[in-house]
Amino acid sequence: MSAKRQLCSFRLDGQLFGVPVELVQEVLRRQELTPVPLSSRGLAGLVNLRGHVVSVIDLRTRIGLPRRPAESAGVHVIVRSSDGPVGLLVDEIGDVIDLDEETFEVPPETLQGDARAFIGGAYKLKGRLLLALDLDRTLSSAAPSRPGAPEKHERVGP
Repeated sequence: MSAKRQLCSFRLDGQLFGVPVELVQEVLRRQELTPVPLSSRGLAGLVNLRGHVVSVIDLRTRIGLPRRPAESAGVHVIVRSSDGPVGLLVDEIGDVIDLDEETFEVPPETLQGDARAFIGGAYKLKGRLLLALDLDRTLSSAAPSRPGAPEKHERVGP
């Protein structure tokens, strides 16, 4: 008997991606974002989620896909990270998909550019491929650990 895994799926630029369902807190229609000046690449802004300030990552920008069309609002997938909830701005939400670990493979060689660094692997589905997003890598340098927290700077020199 093979191991089973569930991923919450979503689309970015027509491609199917997924994150472990146990890390998904909730899915929201796009909320109004507060921009963060001089923020890191991919940080779309901040959103107030029932009194908590949550960083929102634009996954298209983060993994090097073309910008979302202006008429496309997108959806927020709120995930749990070690630093608290983080929003992922995606094009559209999909289903929770039950997967066999037997269908898991390393990222395909055809996957090029920035996206390759953020993909933990791929699952072969009937007629399509689901790319499993590595949340730790994706979130590690996309947003500060807490909004408003001072950034850590490495000391250079003696």
